[in-house]
Amino acid sequence: MEEEKKSLNFLEQIIEEDLANGLPQEKLRFRFPPEPNGYLHIGHAASICLNFGLGLRYNAPVNLRFDDTNPAKEEQEYVDSIKHDVKWLGFEWDKELYSSDYFQQLFDWAVQLIKEGKAYVDNQSSEEMAKQKGTPTELGTNSPNRDRPIEENLALFLQMKNGEFEEGSHVLRAKIDMKHVNMHMRDPIMYRILKKHHHRTGNDWCIYPMYDWTHGESDYIEQISHSICTLEFKSHRDLYDWYVDQVYDTSNLRPKQREFARRNLSYTVMSKRKLLQLVEEGLVSGWDDPRMPTISGLRRRGYTPASIRNFSDTAGISKRDNVTDVALLEHCIKDDLNKTAPRVMAVLDPVKVIITNYPKGEEEFLDANYNDYAEGFGSRAVPFSREIYIEKEDFREEANKKFFRLKLGKEVRLKNAYIIKAESCVKDENGEVTEIHCTYDPNSLSGSGTEASKRKVKGTLHWVSVKHAINAEVRVYDRLFTDEAPDGHKDKDFKDFINPNSLTIIDAFVEPSLKNSKNLDRFQFQRLGYFCVDKDTTSTKLVFNRTVPLRDSWAKMDN
Repeated sequence: MEEEKKSLNFLEQIIEEDLANGLPQEKLRFRFPPEPNGYLHIGHAASICLNFGLGLRYNAPVNLRFDDTNPAKEEQEYVDSIKHDVKWLGFEWDKELYSSDYFQQLFDWAVQLIKEGKAYVDNQSSEEMAKQKGTPTELGTNSPNRDRPIEENLALFLQMKNGEFEEGSHVLRAKIDMKHVNMHMRDPIMYRILKKHHHRTGNDWCIYPMYDWTHGESDYIEQISHSICTLEFKSHRDLYDWYVDQVYDTSNLRPKQREFARRNLSYTVMSKRKLLQLVEEGLVSGWDDPRMPTISGLRRRGYTPASIRNFSDTAGISKRDNVTDVALLEHCIKDDLNKTAPRVMAVLDPVKVIITNYPKGEEEFLDANYNDYAEGFGSRAVPFSREIYIEKEDFREEANKKFFRLKLGKEVRLKNAYIIKAESCVKDENGEVTEIHCTYDPNSLSGSGTEASKRKVKGTLHWVSVKHAINAEVRVYDRLFTDEAPDGHKDKDFKDFINPNSLTIIDAFVEPSLKNSKNLDRFQFQRLGYFCVDKDTTSTKLVFNRTVPLRDSWAKMDN
């Protein structure tokens, strides 16, 4: 039992303590509350996995609540994408809710606070209010409007609601303490005027509640037991509690806010604002560009739900901000695809090999397993003929003893096929090899059981038959930024670190078994990496995205 307690993260320990102190388990309820102002990214995945994981651990419901209080930035497109991402990750929510569901209740409670002398309308400029707020080391000063009569505040607030004032001219503020050590408690704004169309309520409202006012009250309405936020909201907890206290009825559950460190990832940015910049400025093709850290981008690149869940679990939950190395995310997808992706053959940088002693016009179909190391993958027929493609880098005219690929006078095995020996090569006017002439041992077919087939050679190459090869566009994606912390430089813009080689488009050849591949089908291209069929694929054109290489090319660059 002691070991089980040690394995709990600090949030689970808090929940266990609450249960031990009398909180009925059936009262547990969690929520994931995204703002629909952009697509979810890998940082949000940590929160999704945490909240829904707690729901699974304690058999408790989890709400999906959209924090839609800013119509200037929110769209239905983002709502739809968020729902798709959460489902794709493998989670089901109990209730789909919106902060806008509570606009009337929040307004009514705000009126109640005005009547109790705990809120007032302020018509100062934002600059004037900012000056009065003070600093962390300097106390704030009261607004000249702080002691308006209650009736006047009620009338002004109703005029705000009715659209009689311009944007920015009036706000509703909570009357707390301008000398409070926590600046969030210095008469925070509860409502502002925004004459914008809302994706759900249309033009019914022209005043919208601020996040802090909405957040705690929504948790209270939904009877959320544990409101789990990222660390930047720790300083907001006093205000969260104050707002809840104003409406709390002891017959109901009182929600508890607790915080964990947000997930930061190396070689990328996690700010929705900055990600939106990349999209709007055309630096990426969209929110689902496979170089983006968005869940939709990772999905399109070939990441699996299991790999992202495993990454979130492995990275863990922390009380302190830190940066997780993107190599851990890449390890998780390699680990998953190594167990699940069929192995096939593709040649990205081809050079032709002519097997001079193989009969002209002849072809044969070889039985090739999709995975030599695991059961249940099955096999497919791979055509073999006199002319094949191999990778250019797999041939050298001369090489040292550590080069175990094809070189003149030496042998290699072709995967699932024969042993060949390089006899000569043809070059163009620039000295580039255009053809390699080889001979083959007809008795060396893999799996044939002959003595020649058992002969050991050190190198094994992947290949594709020229006659049967299918053209494919292969998009080789790399990290979008060259710097480990692109937004961590005060003197430079994060876009200064965009990797000019983050996308290379290659005309490649793939084996014919891939002809009918569908969007999001994932494969290991043997010796090259893991690849995924892209949504741009059509009946006449195959498009693959590289998910991750087999080896980390960045490790060499960092040393």
